[in-house]
Amino acid sequence: MLKTNISRLVMQSVQGEIHHPMSSYPYRLDHQGVSNVVPGTGGITYNVKVGDSAMNLVGDHVEPGVSIRNKDKHENCALNLLSCIGNEARVVSGDAKGAKGFITGTHGGIEHVLVYFKEEDLDQMTLEDKILVKAWGQGLELEDYKNIRVMNIDPDLFSKLEIKETGNGKISIPVVAEVPPYLMGSGIGESTAHNGDYDIMTADKEEVKRWGLENLRFGDLVLLRDCDNSYGRGYLKGAVSIGVVIHSDCIKMGHGPGITTIMTCKENLIEGKITKSANIADYLGIK
Repeated sequence: MLKTNISRLVMQSVQGEIHHPMSSYPYRLDHQGVSNVVPGTGGITYNVKVGDSAMNLVGDHVEPGVSIRNKDKHENCALNLLSCIGNEARVVSGDAKGAKGFITGTHGGIEHVLVYFKEEDLDQMTLEDKILVKAWGQGLELEDYKNIRVMNIDPDLFSKLEIKETGNGKISIPVVAEVPPYLMGSGIGESTAHNGDYDIMTADKEEVKRWGLENLRFGDLVLLRDCDNSYGRGYLKGAVSIGVVIHSDCIKMGHGPGITTIMTCKENLIEGKITKSANIADYLGIK
């Protein structure tokens, strides 16, 4: 079993409100130059949840489940920074008060935190309902693998990922697919990977198919080859990062399924074991 510093981690409350979808212009231009009118980010998305396909939806940057944020930018920064995938979330206002769910990702740009709830709970929610998160996980370390950085994941969920020590100074983790660095787009160059996400570009359908990315699901774990997320997001030969698919495929150029990073290393110390069931929905018991 991997040794971690879990006993010293701090659990702290953060809170956000269900955020109304926003649009400043009716049309979204796709990479073929065609204008589209489709749903995008925000709100309560009733018929899309973690574990479902993230591809081929009639939408752009669709966020599964519930999207929350704060009006105050500093409070929202804390919500997006401290919330970790797998953290418990609880509704604290409105008709769904008391319902519990899980964080499934953090979305940069729009600065949303995404939350899974059961369908019957979604039906009781409304915009601006308040959701409290037990934020826990930032600062998690692997005591025997100091060069591997862990971020954005609940320690209990991390322990369920079936990570194995290979015996050669490396670890192995189940992933659905491997992504080459040249397919990583929007979000490259950000100063931190401890919040938000960056996108797999999907305009080249042949490359998407060649790498087995055409059937990605919300919650899938993927390996990002030659991608260093230690102090931002960029290319570094030999680096490896592991991430989770958090929002849908996109129609805009330079965009695609969003990836929130959970592990990264500047050296080739993380191996991926291709496993089609490597999805957080399975680890969290979501059906």
